[in-house]
Amino acid sequence: MTPGESLLVPRLSSDGSSLRNEDEDEALLTGQRTHRRDEGRRGWGFWREVGMFAWAFIATAIVIVLAVVYQHETKAHNVSDGTWGPNGKPTGKRNLIFMVSDGMGPTSLSMTRSFRQLTEGLPIDDILVLDQHHIGTSRTRSSNSLVTDSAAGATAFSCGLKSYNGAISVLPDHSPCGTVLEAAALAGYKTGLVVTTRLTDATPACFSSHANLRSYEDSIAEQQIGQNPLGKVVDLMMGGGRCHFLPNTTEGSCRGDDRDIVDIASKNGFSYLQTRAEFDALNGGSAVKLPLLGLFANTDIPYEIDRRSQNDVYPSLEEMARTALNALSEATRDSEQGFFLMIEGSRIDHAGHGNDPAAQVHEVMAYDRAFAAALEFLEKDSTPGVIVSTSDHETGGLSAARQLHTSYPEYLWYPQVLANANHSSEYAGAKFTEYTSGEGKGHDDSKKKSYVRKTLLEKDLGITDASDEELEAIIHAKPGVPPTYVFADMISRRAQIGWSSHGHSAVDVNIYASSKKDAWPLLGNNENTDVGSFLADYLDLNVAAVTKKLQSSAYWSTSGDASSDQEKYSWMGNPLGSNVQTESFDSYHGDFKKRSLDDCGCGGLH
Repeated sequence: MTPGESLLVPRLSSDGSSLRNEDEDEALLTGQRTHRRDEGRRGWGFWREVGMFAWAFIATAIVIVLAVVYQHETKAHNVSDGTWGPNGKPTGKRNLIFMVSDGMGPTSLSMTRSFRQLTEGLPIDDILVLDQHHIGTSRTRSSNSLVTDSAAGATAFSCGLKSYNGAISVLPDHSPCGTVLEAAALAGYKTGLVVTTRLTDATPACFSSHANLRSYEDSIAEQQIGQNPLGKVVDLMMGGGRCHFLPNTTEGSCRGDDRDIVDIASKNGFSYLQTRAEFDALNGGSAVKLPLLGLFANTDIPYEIDRRSQNDVYPSLEEMARTALNALSEATRDSEQGFFLMIEGSRIDHAGHGNDPAAQVHEVMAYDRAFAAALEFLEKDSTPGVIVSTSDHETGGLSAARQLHTSYPEYLWYPQVLANANHSSEYAGAKFTEYTSGEGKGHDDSKKKSYVRKTLLEKDLGITDASDEELEAIIHAKPGVPPTYVFADMISRRAQIGWSSHGHSAVDVNIYASSKKDAWPLLGNNENTDVGSFLADYLDLNVAAVTKKLQSSAYWSTSGDASSDQEKYSWMGNPLGSNVQTESFDSYHGDFKKRSLDDCGCGGLH
């Protein structure tokens, strides 16, 4: 068809008639001559048609040949059978960096992006590093609820299997499941954990221990330094949670017994660090001696919004991540295997539980910087590797919108309110408790309100228009509504940030990766267990073999005198009661009021 020729106008045949006959159509399609009276007369139109057909035939043949050659070359350079992805699964030495943004949902990114653009004077198209590496989403349900907790969520990552809320790498039948970190260690990889919460908290615990409930943090600490059926599997640990490693005869301990886990770890070869100066002496990782146990806070490392003013006391997530990456890289320089490192931005989740948007934006930015640091390491390091990042769940039911009144809402939210805050609501709440139990203990309401208004609200949280009702709610807190919740709500209302819960939600969470081609199996929407399967597959690990080995240690004991007389798997703590569902969802039965924590079967708040 010539340019401008209408599809509705019949094309002329070679003899000038308005319609081709069947013989001529067949000739053009097959190349066979037709038997017409004037077949000896061949005009320009006929030869043009023949030439075009011949060219099309030759071009098609060339394309087919090139496709066959390309497919052959791809297979020749690809160890995959085609099921892994376009580039195939890598072979040889490799590293895997798995990052968890605990409690971070899609709205956390939206809120932080707008906050950063405002505070740093950036254009609207300037986005977070994470935004540039978004490849998919993850569905987060556990085996007993559509709303998971961190323990079940992290078990899906570590074991690649579903379990119940509260389970630390334990299956619904209360048997242990092998983790990707354990399998990596047994396969010769160096391993590490870097977190900003307690090392015994759910996510790091799920990669390095096994417990029927996440609340068994004393046992988790013991297992992390090697007191488990597999022995030592973690080479490097950095974070908080010192209190679970110290005997209850020591100041600052939160253990229920007098076991000194730090001393046991030191006797088993661990280098032990607890101060900023000792961390700095690691020289960015070049002076690390493995195995290493770094406990830089008694419980959780402070929120980034608070830590930044205590930089001489606590290292940041980015600093710990860079040090761990360099240390593990150096430790595997001459080995055939690389390393597996799990890095968690743990306290994004805590900010969600507290409904504190000011704390959360700083936590997300700190995580984004750690992700950027890992990318930089990967680009410079000679060993191939991949970074995969995702969240175990979303926390708080966060919304970048809030209706303050019964009238139809205006479409607004104000990041400047978050920028005005110098500290978190947790920080302000702790100062209020210290004040009321100390110098302000005998003060009347007027003096207390003055302290709250001038010191906590104006100086720490940047709020200058507190109402009398808000001040009253702080100094005369109602049951279930501590001052920290009031502080956070005051910021959220002024910023017009909404929250639906102090707990988790069932929203799908994002998956990020250093490269789409290297994390190709995780493109699109996935089950959270798919993330765990990818981690094991990428490193060619046999997690099932580790599970078998753990389950054969049903009667293992730290004392070494285990026998079948004791309860099966007693080393993982007491199993749950029969009233806790581990594999099926509960249904609505009139309990529209909040249950007590004793009834939740979750083993903890987070």
